Amino acid sequence: MRIAQIAPLMEAVPPKLYGGTERIVAYLTDELAAMGHEVSLFASGDSVTAARLEAAYPQALRLDPTIRDHVAPLVAMLEMVAQRAPEFDVVHLHCDYLAYPVLARTGVPFLATLHGRLDLPELKLVYNAFPNLPVVSISDSQREPLPEARYVATVYHGLPEQLLSPGDGAGGYLAFLGRISPEKAPDRAIRIAAQAGMKLKIAAKIDRVDREYFSAEIEPLLAQPHVEFVGEIAEHQKSDFLGNAAGLLFPIAWQEPFGLVMIEAMACGTPVIAVRNGSVAEVVDDGVTGFVVDDEAEAARAAEKLPVLDRTVVRAVFEQRFTATRMAEDYIRVYQRLISAYG
Repeated sequence: MRIAQIAPLMEAVPPKLYGGTERIVAYLTDELAAMGHEVSLFASGDSVTAARLEAAYPQALRLDPTIRDHVAPLVAMLEMVAQRAPEFDVVHLHCDYLAYPVLARTGVPFLATLHGRLDLPELKLVYNAFPNLPVVSISDSQREPLPEARYVATVYHGLPEQLLSPGDGAGGYLAFLGRISPEKAPDRAIRIAAQAGMKLKIAAKIDRVDREYFSAEIEPLLAQPHVEFVGEIAEHQKSDFLGNAAGLLFPIAWQEPFGLVMIEAMACGTPVIAVRNGSVAEVVDDGVTGFVVDDEAEAARAAEKLPVLDRTVVRAVFEQRFTATRMAEDYIRVYQRLISAYG
């Protein structure tokens, strides 16, 4: 099968540090190539892939201090994709809706995976305008705010099976991994760890738009003796960070579409304590791979129960449900259905 994967340009594929969508595109692209498919990846030139790289811009836009219009390179890439669409059996978008008007006129099967939030009212305008465009959700709960879209599947994210190594949790601390922002609620994590009487290590990126929030709301809390702020970490550091943790705190304050960090923890055998929101109940098997809780007090009590969970079982569930191989197989079935429908 000839497959085009279309990535965002803000980060490399895979990203150098933080970046969920680009990481998933990398894992999917490499897995499809390993299965013998002819895959072309349209992405930034500093991307690394087992597929054929079609560089649409020299480097990730986030790493280019001279760029002022982040949309212009993306539009240019999407026009290039549209012109070359007949070369492929299917085109798979991971960069939202900007390509819909041009690709809808190519006559080539294409689909879009919706990686972000769908609770923005203006999105209804887009999907009312493109009611027949096939899209994939990354959790069933993600669909709720936008029933107008034509969902053809839910495909959960997956990681390469050997990407992260299981650990024994010997560090005894709680971990918070990801991004400092109000919706990720690191302040909740700090309070939960305090209530549980446990050390908390925070490994997180601070985006420019969240610096004021960090300075005003989070930075003053970091002086507490049970908190250690590690900062942003790279992929190769995650096995140690997560594997040595007794548990991962995922105290989100929004409708999280998936939550990649939850399955990263599971890959390390580390159970997850997550607030019931968005996709959480679909990803975490309560009482098996972690605990799904409704408030901070329940989360603190759950932390005390972490030792009763079997970390080998947590890892085994990851291998059953959340590998890149399973993700790629799911997408292949979607591709085949689309191609047959265009037949």
